[in-house]
Amino acid sequence: MAAAESATAIQETKFVCYYVVYKIFITYFLVDLLDFIDWSGVECLDQSSGHSLSNALKQGYREDEGFNLESDADEQLFIYIPFTQVVKLHSIVVKGSEEEGPKTVKLFRNREHMGFSNVNDFPPSDTAGKPVAVKCVKFQNVRSLTIVIEDNQSGSEITKIQKTALYGSTVETTDMKGLKQIEEH
Repeated sequence: MAAAESATAIQETKFVCYYVVYKIFITYFLVDLLDFIDWSGVECLDQSSGHSLSNALKQGYREDEGFNLESDADEQLFIYIPFTQVVKLHSIVVKGSEEEGPKTVKLFRNREHMGFSNVNDFPPSDTAGKPVAVKCVKFQNVRSLTIVIEDNQSGSEITKIQKTALYGSTVETTDMKGLKQIEEH
């Protein structure tokens, strides 16, 4: 019995260590990618004119429960977010109310010129129902992110999103002009 308890204690210790390392990684290496969004190219299809994407995406608005993004004609939303530089996306938060919050969220990376008519032509890079860490391997070199909200929790006609946040890091690029050839002797 003591060996089983010892093994359980070791497993719990490993979990705590992994959790601490993860929290340190999140705190010091990941940033809110808000500053790297190319706002001139951001689009949201099927948004209500009085409840636009900026209510859920921009800092200050997204923390206020009185502001939200709402769908217009039906429960679907189609959000296109280009970045000013290549990023690594680690996690995404899409927060809404219990009843009208998003249920099925599909993520597409580097897919320009998508719309409701051709969204099913492409496999999603990831699918999420709640705030989650994305599959990092698929989101290493992201120039743009398309978020498709297919439905909401209750099946009602309007989907409401209070907060959308993207966390990750920028991709450091090498300036090839700055490199010099090493001569062999």
